[in-house]
Amino acid sequence: MIEHLNKETFQQKVFNWEANKEWKFEGDLPCIIDFYADWCQPCKMVAPILEELSEEYQGKVNIFKVNTETEQELAAVFGIRSIPSMLFVPVNEKPQMATGALPKESLKQAMSDVLGVA
Repeated sequence: MIEHLNKETFQQKVFNWEANKEWKFEGDLPCIIDFYADWCQPCKMVAPILEELSEEYQGKVNIFKVNTETEQELAAVFGIRSIPSMLFVPVNEKPQMATGALPKESLKQAMSDVLGVA
């Protein structure tokens, strides 16, 4: 199940940049954050893939979406310049950003390499 985040829920579940200068992950499970916009064609291509992955990896990885049109401050904090952009957030390491519409196999590879999820 993919959850849409706003600034408040992002700070509770991922990272509160107003309270912490250094990266401090607030979640229990590694996660992927998809920064997207409704008008973005490549974002629409990635959406069903993320839905599939959220079911396949349920209980192992959380998948969140952030609408860059409505959450401009959040997009600015992470320097989002192009969409789709995906932030891969492991539990104990710094997150890594990927841009562009990645195919399912590339997403699964990143989940394995960056998030340590098989």
